[in-house]
Amino acid sequence: MLRARPIHSTSRPEQWEKLLTALGLVKTENRGGWEEYDAGSGRLALRLVAPGSPEDGTTEFSVEVGDPEEFARRTNEAAGDDSTRAELSGDPGTDGGTSCRVTGHGGFAFQAEKAAHLAGCADADPALAVVAVWFTDNSTAAAETLQRIGARYRPSPDDYDLADFTTKNGGILMVRVGQGPAHSGLGFEYTGDLEALRDRLSTAGLEASITEEAFSRSLHVPSPDAGSPGSNQPRLWVAGRQPAES
Repeated sequence: MLRARPIHSTSRPEQWEKLLTALGLVKTENRGGWEEYDAGSGRLALRLVAPGSPEDGTTEFSVEVGDPEEFARRTNEAAGDDSTRAELSGDPGTDGGTSCRVTGHGGFAFQAEKAAHLAGCADADPALAVVAVWFTDNSTAAAETLQRIGARYRPSPDDYDLADFTTKNGGILMVRVGQGPAHSGLGFEYTGDLEALRDRLSTAGLEASITEEAFSRSLHVPSPDAGSPGSNQPRLWVAGRQPAES
């Protein structure tokens, strides 16, 4: 099992709930400063932090797995060297349980945690997918790491120095070239009518606009965390995409 589940830290959970609900996600977890929202494909976790904290407005690249121990074994077996490492942490007897930390090119690390619930919410918009983005100066090495954890490469018309991956249990993992230290980003994909989604956001009182791009169209909406200390993403994007052929 593998699912995209980025973790976003915020001091504005109410504004995020308004936005995510309008996008078509459904809240499935709400416990002790931790919330989870299911899309039709993939999941997003919100970690509540104090206003003004360095983490406010930041996103962590993260995935969910069914069995961290088996996931670590398979990842290390697929790596065959030390360029990708999967290491277990935590105690299986505690509430947090065992998780796995994956370290790839340049020391960039992310968590692979046991899913609290395996199935996605059937009430979420089936056309919406959560996207976790890995920005790096070496897209080839990052792509190799994602293949080693079991993500499936998805060809793209504009895939020069880029790499997109689907996951077996929902959500998209992307690699993009970025300046400076490797870092994470958050976005969405939509296989439905972008105009209808824009209108849905507008009805909820949210500003949204559609941009025509070289190979696709995308919808942009201001991030609830724009201006927060750790935020480097003033606007969130929802990339339009044609439904996969059956």
